[in-house]
Amino acid sequence: MDNIFDTILGLVLGAIGMYWLFNFFKGKKSKEITTHQSTVLLEKMKSVCKLISVEGEFAEIYKYENVKDFLSLVSSKKKALVVIKAKAHIGYDLSKLLMHADEKNKRIVLDNFPQPEVLSIEPELEFYDIKSGFFNFFAPDDLTKLNSEAKTHIREKIPESGLMETARNEALQTVLIMEKIVETIGWTLDYSALKIPQKQIDLLEK
Repeated sequence: MDNIFDTILGLVLGAIGMYWLFNFFKGKKSKEITTHQSTVLLEKMKSVCKLISVEGEFAEIYKYENVKDFLSLVSSKKKALVVIKAKAHIGYDLSKLLMHADEKNKRIVLDNFPQPEVLSIEPELEFYDIKSGFFNFFAPDDLTKLNSEAKTHIREKIPESGLMETARNEALQTVLIMEKIVETIGWTLDYSALKIPQKQIDLLEK
């Protein structure tokens, strides 16, 4: 009788154990844990005085290829078609603005107005037709490299886009506004040091 009881008890305990183990491993398979961790590091902070005067939008198709040779016997190529959408901000570093007051002659002398410069380029990359070579695969750092190359590519396109010339005209317009403001207090603005062609000034004043 005791043997039968022990057998039944063993079977019950075994069944419970098997059921618990089954649910345990099932839970392990179906359980999904997502963990997010973010660390923000502020390395350097400084005051700046920069003015964005022109924004340009670019859309370019960029063909990326990378070939690696192995022992000068086998070459492997990876390539991708990249659509670059970028915004370029052109403006001025106003910390380079130099002027002084000539109180005797009631003049504000504008010694230097900064040249336009590229303040920032914000690219967005979309990848198409990505193909890795047999020994040459796309790695995470390729995205960083492509992002840098995209910025360089857009920067090279800026001179022919007309953005710099537009920014220069905006700067001259600003100088003319400064001149009008100074005149309201009975002073004059001397910007002869900037060497602005009179033809360009007349064109903007129209």
